[in-house]
Amino acid sequence: MSKKLKVIIKRPDERYGHVTYISPSLDNLVKTVGGYIQNITLGLSNMILCDEEGKLKGKEPNFKIYRPYLQDVIVGTVIVIGTNGEHFADTTVSLDDWKRYLREWGNEP
Repeated sequence: MSKKLKVIIKRPDERYGHVTYISPSLDNLVKTVGGYIQNITLGLSNMILCDEEGKLKGKEPNFKIYRPYLQDVIVGTVIVIGTNGEHFADTTVSLDDWKRYLREWGNEP
């Protein structure tokens, strides 16, 4: 049985999301985001996981992401998860940091 990891999950109907603990098995991650996993780098040791085909499936917009190398609208449920080499780990992004990222990307006035 896999150790549960600390993550932030944000659904489209949530303003910021919430911290929780989940099993990092591929099946569970796919079930949580609702499809094939796409990852978006978030610093050196964290990433955002989302449904690779979310837009094609017509999933609800979640948040905008505007960075120098990526400008997009992310749809569906996302997971903010940590990485340690090629393995998933507890996220090191606090909920306050996540809120700051969302504001910096233009998701709030």
